[in-house]
Amino acid sequence: MADSKTIAAISTPNAVGGISVLRISGPEAIAAADRVFRPVSGKPLASHKGYTAAYGTIFDGEDTLDDVVATVFLGPKSYTGEDVVEISCHGGLYVTRRILMAIIKQGVSLAGPGEFTKRAFLNGKMSLTQAEGVADLIMASGQQGLRSARGAMQGELYRKIRSCTDRLLTVSGHIAAYMDYPEEEIDPVESNEIRDALADVKAQLDGLLANFDQGKMIREGVETVILGKPNVGKSTLMNLLAGTKKSIVTDIPGTTRDVVEETVTLDGLVLRLADTAGIRETEDFVEKAGVELALQRLDTAQLVLAVFDSSSPLSQEDKDLIKRLEGLPCVAVCNKSDLEQQLDMEFLRAHFPHIVEISARENQGLSELTREVMDVLSLTGTDVSGPMLANLRQFECAQRASNLLGEAQATLVGGYTLDAVDVSLESVISALLELTGERVTDAVVDQVFSHFCVGK
Repeated sequence: MADSKTIAAISTPNAVGGISVLRISGPEAIAAADRVFRPVSGKPLASHKGYTAAYGTIFDGEDTLDDVVATVFLGPKSYTGEDVVEISCHGGLYVTRRILMAIIKQGVSLAGPGEFTKRAFLNGKMSLTQAEGVADLIMASGQQGLRSARGAMQGELYRKIRSCTDRLLTVSGHIAAYMDYPEEEIDPVESNEIRDALADVKAQLDGLLANFDQGKMIREGVETVILGKPNVGKSTLMNLLAGTKKSIVTDIPGTTRDVVEETVTLDGLVLRLADTAGIRETEDFVEKAGVELALQRLDTAQLVLAVFDSSSPLSQEDKDLIKRLEGLPCVAVCNKSDLEQQLDMEFLRAHFPHIVEISARENQGLSELTREVMDVLSLTGTDVSGPMLANLRQFECAQRASNLLGEAQATLVGGYTLDAVDVSLESVISALLELTGERVTDAVVDQVFSHFCVGK
């Protein structure tokens, strides 16, 4: 169960806005609110049913603070599973903080990061993976990330892991019953039954592990570098993707010297773009530093958009760049497709599996570029609302469970006793229960919720 103290916090951002929302949760939430809130109806909040709202005034002693709406949620049918009062006031920073202080004066404690959602987890309102989905939803910056977070909140990952756990528990229970009660007429455990269960669960976990990088990109965005020699249209492409003029576009080589950054959304996927200096040999000290910085970006890039000028033959600078990009997740963007074509497409096709022809100036080819980006990132056809591992904690638990399943398979093949197999199974089950939060230490729970904002 959660802590029995009553907590409060401001749930909206620390900024001026139309309204602010304060949340109180715990056994004294309604009583504390009643001591600072006077409803125009004259009926205290303690007399209200759940999911009802009252209009009135907040006071701090003799000071009138604001006219507000107080909404009552009775536990366990609330977000935290406890009695909750949410106060909607005008969105000024000072008045919101004064209301919070008035509530704190009633013996209410200030909530820590994620403490409301932590109580929801501890009170059985959601699994740990669902709680982590809440954090991902708050941080989502694109449609793909939003759908992924919603899937987690709706229990997609929890149900998949729970299904795997239940299958292993069934096998483990059968082994235990057969070994512990030999006098009973219990059917012997078939090695094929165990082998099939281990193989099936391991395949499901390995599938989740294999898609972890894709899921991470969906949630956090893709570090993307736009690279190419001067005057091939890198900055024009940047402006096309951004939908606004972010980079200066001129016919003068070397215009872009520093890295210009912008976050854009491509078919719901967030790209963190970096428009870089044109790659060429130069004696200009500042431009040379820009070229070096551009090449350094390749070390951390998850996607490279290599831009070439379709109206000009490939230069030695182009070919040097192509060689440098070998093995990187890259789309060759052949720009200026509206002009007479001079580019050696056969040469490019021999080096790039993913090529697209566009005219950034004429806004042509964006849908084709989107398709190639999704393909090179292995995101085409990905069901982002399905079960996905959301963070390193979940990844580590799934990886540990998969490795332990491999050990259990080796134990079975090696002809060891069923007791030895069952010991391995128990370790796997423990790792899976840790993933869902059903068997987890307080330290792990505290670590998960420490990344939440205060008020959630």
